[in-house]
Amino acid sequence: MTITQESQNQLAELLRGTQEVLVESELVKKLSRGTPLRIKAGFDPTAPDLHLGHTVLINKMRQFQNFGHEVTFLIGDFTGMIGDPSGRNATRPPLTREQVDANAQTYQEQIFKILDREKTRIDFNSRWFGNMNASGLIEIAGRQTVARMLERDDFSKRYKGGQPIAIHEFLYPLVQGYDSVALKSDVELGGTDQKFNLLVGRQLQETYGQEPQIVMTMPLLEGLDGVNKMSKSLGNYIGINEPADVQFGKLMSISDDLMWRYFELLSFRPLGEVAGLKRAIAEGRNPRDVKFELGVELVDRFHGAGVGTRARDAFVARFQQGQVPEKIERITLTTDGSPQRLAGVLKNAGLVSSTSDGNRMIDQGAVRVGSSPEGLAKVTERDRALGPGTYLVQVGKHKYRWVTLEPG
Repeated sequence: MTITQESQNQLAELLRGTQEVLVESELVKKLSRGTPLRIKAGFDPTAPDLHLGHTVLINKMRQFQNFGHEVTFLIGDFTGMIGDPSGRNATRPPLTREQVDANAQTYQEQIFKILDREKTRIDFNSRWFGNMNASGLIEIAGRQTVARMLERDDFSKRYKGGQPIAIHEFLYPLVQGYDSVALKSDVELGGTDQKFNLLVGRQLQETYGQEPQIVMTMPLLEGLDGVNKMSKSLGNYIGINEPADVQFGKLMSISDDLMWRYFELLSFRPLGEVAGLKRAIAEGRNPRDVKFELGVELVDRFHGAGVGTRARDAFVARFQQGQVPEKIERITLTTDGSPQRLAGVLKNAGLVSSTSDGNRMIDQGAVRVGSSPEGLAKVTERDRALGPGTYLVQVGKHKYRWVTLEPG
């Protein structure tokens, strides 16, 4: 099969940052037809705010959109009331209709900071499932086997470990898979933890006589700790609705190595430019200055042109005030390996007298955390947690510690 240079260039950009494409040769075939493809990505409205980890998929949707393909941002208002069991070792509680509706509304307000409003189709899977009767759902269930469901890693582990699996959890991949049938999708995007569900969609399309979709999985973005995936519950996230100065400060706190991961998955710079930045650092450029460029780009994206530069200048001004002493005490805390609540870390590091005192200082905006002095960023959430790693922690104006959280 002959593929045009235009299609080759498009393919190279679309494959950027992807973890797996099933099947790449079929994607090449679809692109070579020269007609717009139907691109689907589903999001369960499980929380009101999106963070940079969510935008990895949205960025890929934008790339498809820029190449003229038809993008559907599918809000799983029906599946959200089932509860996604992916990666879980216990049943996930379903959301109420009120929670789903409220979160879905905020999603629509946030995604157009990345996607083109005029070219984006927003759909809800309750449109076809809301009126489906029991016989319709049973008919879909008849196209899949229990044995196939138990091939899924999380189900298999729970079954072998004697942990309960509710019947409705088996319905989740079927419902998500049927979404692809309803939308006649050519390509479905999802995180690596969604691979099984995406393949169910491909299989169901075949049973309904449709050409199977391409499954394109994207990596799960590591959070600020560089270890765990970005998650609000772990406190290692950057929210796309957070203030510009907070976003910029958090971005400055990531490690130099993690910076390249963020460039790959979050930046819209061509890969050639990113390679040039790597060469510049190898030749002596300060990695901080390159990180500044990443911070400016992302803050501009979510707050408007010019805001990123102002956030950078404000950050530099704060740092140059000389507030951070040259010599800071270092302390190592042994943990069980799980993320530790910040208030407890402050207490164990001798920065506050108690966890309640730590929470009070967090509430007052008197706590800053980062991986370096220039990366210190204010923490205002009590649920912020720190995974294994080394952090610079500041409480008030004059108390500092280098704190290493080390699994025992």
